Amino acid sequence: MGVPPELTVWQKVVATVRRRRRGSGFWFGLAIAVIWPFVVFGTRLGWRGAEHLPRTGGALLVGNHVSFSDPIFDIAFGTAHGRIPRFLAKGELWSVPVVKWVLGHGGHIPVYRSSKRAAESFTGSIDALERGEIVAIYPEGTYTRDPGHWPMKPKNGVARIALRSGAPVIPMANWGTQDFLPADGRPTPFPRKRVTVALGPPVDLSEFAGKPLTKTTLDAATAKIMDAVTGLLEELRGETRPATTYDPEARPRPEAPGEPLDPAERAAG
Repeated sequence: MGVPPELTVWQKVVATVRRRRRGSGFWFGLAIAVIWPFVVFGTRLGWRGAEHLPRTGGALLVGNHVSFSDPIFDIAFGTAHGRIPRFLAKGELWSVPVVKWVLGHGGHIPVYRSSKRAAESFTGSIDALERGEIVAIYPEGTYTRDPGHWPMKPKNGVARIALRSGAPVIPMANWGTQDFLPADGRPTPFPRKRVTVALGPPVDLSEFAGKPLTKTTLDAATAKIMDAVTGLLEELRGETRPATTYDPEARPRPEAPGEPLDPAERAAG
């Protein structure tokens, strides 16, 4: 299907007027209102696939991760089409002033890795899905370290949540966000960047229904989910994915001096 056309000014105005506000909470809603003009009017934004986003009920929104700004654009897409994504975010952020208010009141889900509370992100995700929420997750765990910005080896927590909950899994691709906010953390809004978000049809995981949630099953289900995500990204980029998936543990990329790690590390391991 290729790259979606850039939204017209009129389409951006309509999205601004119609975007969902109910259920965002005061602090999260304020954050969206403040950032919205920079995201929607400050970029050459385009999106497609809104028909795949359920209008009601719980669903997992699973995307690739190329920039710290991915959640910002994905929230814009969701709220413009009547849904507010709830993200998994590093638990430590719940102790940061202001940030904890935005995340907490926005209904987002803390991830406590390597601690006795590690399972809370899993149960929190299931609870949110059962409440009928859209739960967004980036299975790579942080923005990609792949030199070509293709998805790297994912964590299989996304499959555990999907198979345990039975919620539909909607693949999503982000592209251009890495130009708007590169890995070095310095926004580069000018000239205005071309940013695209695309959703695809739900991933069919019926072949895994009823199977024990072993590592083999979870890895296979995760691979199928990420294959759908990467397929969407191929369409947006007009390129073919590499023959092998980048594995940061097997082939660690040297960090550039001063290059920050993703502060959110949004994923369920």
